[in-house]
Formats: sequence, C-alpha cells, structure tokens
Amino acid sequence: MTVRRGNVATPRIGCDVVTVADVARSIDLFGDRYLRRIFTPHELSVCTGAARTQRLAARFAAKEAVMKVLRPRDEAIPWRSIEIRREPWGGCSVQLDGNAAARASDEQLTDFQVSLSHEPEYALATVAATRTAVTEREQA
Repeated sequence: MTVRRGNVATPRIGCDVVTVADVARSIDLFGDRYLRRIFTPHELSVCTGAARTQRLAARFAAKEAVMKVLRPRDEAIPWRSIEIRREPWGGCSVQLDGNAAARASDEQLTDFQVSLSHEPEYALATVAATRTAVTEREQA
C-alpha cells in the first residue's frame, strides 16, 4: 500500500437561472432597500439603461451560482460580499470580500470565472472556480 500526497486541482461549478420578473417584482416591492441589500455600488452603477433589470437579474443569478461553488453550510454569506465586476474588455469577473472570501480561502478555491446571459424573461449565470487541495490516496 502506497500513500501519495500532492496537490490536486479540481473544478467546482455552479449555475443558476432566475426570471427577470421576480427581480423586477422585488425591486417594485422593496425598492432601494432590496437593491442595497443585494447589490454593491459598482453593480448598481453598471446596471443601467433599458436592460437594467435584466442585468441585475443576471448578477443575482451569478451570486447564487457563486454560493453553489462556495457551499457555505451554516455560515451566513451576505449577498454584497459577492461582487460581479464589469471588466474593461466587456465581460465580468467575481470579487469576493468578507465571509465569501473567507469561505473561498477555507475551501481553497481560486480563479473564479463567471459567464452571464440575459433575455427579457430570463437571466442565467455559470461560475467555475479551481479547488486546490492536498489529498491522500491509498493504492493497493
């Protein structure tokens, strides 16, 4: 029997889809209170124009997808500790702070990647991260 120790990189993937109408309904019901609870100032500043609610819905889906990658168990992760940043090249990236960053560190998750898409009725997001963990394997 041999015990091997080494770094093994494995992906974690999360995806989520939301209806734009649900996000619009939350904005209508709770207004700025909802927006400030869920979205960061950066997210609110880049989600403008005719497709504002679609863009916000896509970011909400991305935050849900990040949660699926983090697998937070019992600890609370505030929505605003996950930020979906608009990048100069046109795409988006994930930035974690606070409890979300701590959870990613605990889980040895790095290199978060995000892809967003939205249409008038639906928004979706897929998030992938790399998990590097020391493992032990027994082989006969």
